[in-house]
Amino acid sequence: MNSADLHPAQIAGYDGGPLTYQAGLLGEPLFWLGHLSSCLQSEEAEELLFGADYDAAGDFQRRLWERAEWPAFTVPLTADHRLHVVYRTVADDTGTDYLLHHPDWDHAELLARDDGHFMGPGLSWPELVAAADNVLPGGSTTDPHSRLLLLLPAFGDDAVPDDAVGRLAGALRARTSVEDPETLASALLEDQGAPGPARWTIAGHGFPVSDGEYSFRNPTNHFALPADRLARVATALEP
Repeated sequence: MNSADLHPAQIAGYDGGPLTYQAGLLGEPLFWLGHLSSCLQSEEAEELLFGADYDAAGDFQRRLWERAEWPAFTVPLTADHRLHVVYRTVADDTGTDYLLHHPDWDHAELLARDDGHFMGPGLSWPELVAAADNVLPGGSTTDPHSRLLLLLPAFGDDAVPDDAVGRLAGALRARTSVEDPETLASALLEDQGAPGPARWTIAGHGFPVSDGEYSFRNPTNHFALPADRLARVATALEP
């Protein structure tokens, strides 16, 4: 598989663009401050994330949202699946979409939407870590720290393991300049963005589903994916 396969000019069934794959942004510490800002639910966590870089991060993020093109990133998964993270730089409708796709699918599945009307979560902790750690080539980066932070806003799980704080703190230490990555990691895992933690279960379905009020992967929601598509999403993300 070549990089063009993993970085399509368009994503099937997804309107918008033009998409431009911006791997270089992942090396910018200020990018991560803006990207993770929606995960914060307290002034204390905001202070931990931004610190003295608040104004600089705001300027960086404004320039990002003012681009005519839509910055996008790809994380490859097993069996030719891939996760796409797309910044919608549309005036009055800015936000970040998290999509899952496979070449055999006629359209990508929207897992989460990070904007003023947040939809999600789309990933459990085991799914997030598996995507971060698979080291498959061809995407925007093979770096597990960058992948973990890139996908973090789409995550929500009320059963994170004891080592999750250390894992997230390591990513923050590697990719940002925050002064206290351990305390920030603890706050991020406690808050887990707009919807808060979700419970993931398998019983009765045969594949993981969420109880998130705004999750496409909660079969009780009227906007949830149909059962067959929930199953294929779970298979693609299986740790």
